[in-house]
Amino acid sequence: MHSLVELAWARMPFGRFSGRYLTDLPEPYLVWFKQRGFPEGPIGRQLEAMYEIKLNGMERLVAAIREPEARGGKLWDEQLPGPAPKR
Repeated sequence: MHSLVELAWARMPFGRFSGRYLTDLPEPYLVWFKQRGFPEGPIGRQLEAMYEIKLNGMERLVAAIREPEARGGKLWDEQLPGPAPKR
């Protein structure tokens, strides 16, 4: 079993959507794999997991793992209000 963090950062290594994050793959593309069979190995397991995640409308949860990159590298807990740091 792979982690959601690995899945969030995984990119498609081949084909029409090569280089895209798996979370950004169109659902019909994943359905195509489901109908014809997922590839062997880790990428096949990741594609199958992403198919199930998208089927259940949960892709934003996985994609959100990459969001610190869009916030200038700040982590989730760095965004939360809290006590002022001691000086």
